[in-house]
Amino acid sequence: MSRAEQTRRRLQEEAIRLFSQRGFDGVTVEEVAKAAGVSHMTFFRHFPTKESVVLDDPYDPVLGAAVARQDTTLPALERVRRGVLQSWEGLDEPDDEMTRVRIRLADSHPSLRAGVWENNLRTEGVIVDALTETGTDRLEARVAAGAILGSLTAALFDWAEHEQAGSLGDRIRSALALLETGGARTGDGS
Repeated sequence: MSRAEQTRRRLQEEAIRLFSQRGFDGVTVEEVAKAAGVSHMTFFRHFPTKESVVLDDPYDPVLGAAVARQDTTLPALERVRRGVLQSWEGLDEPDDEMTRVRIRLADSHPSLRAGVWENNLRTEGVIVDALTETGTDRLEARVAAGAILGSLTAALFDWAEHEQAGSLGDRIRSALALLETGGARTGDGS
């Protein structure tokens, strides 16, 4: 891990720790930077806003490319579903506790929850572009992207609330299985 990556991770860890202790609104960027041993300007080199520490989502380009690689004869919903599954399989499983706390924070604070939906809109745009560039009707592309992103968001929030839910990857795969052609059920009931 590079020095910049270490600094970014330390900033995120300290921010999440402070937000968990004092609430999102009760912590300033300056306090996060001080706790991480850097200046507030260093904070802004790594995160454009305080919200972005919680809502960081670097996966859009990966998702768009994975969707674009899917067989164009498949329905748009299935292309997106498979693209997301393939993207997820290529990633390391995130640190459970840090990720859970970030998702819980996002779910519990109105501006952060709105930020989740803003991120989803950006991701939707990337997915829609990937689909329409290969001939999919724009409305079909938007519906497919929205359905998959809705299921991902539901899986994230559900996983964060229930520590017995297994790994995040398992929860995501279960949610996406519900949207598989024919509405296949996972049968685990959790």
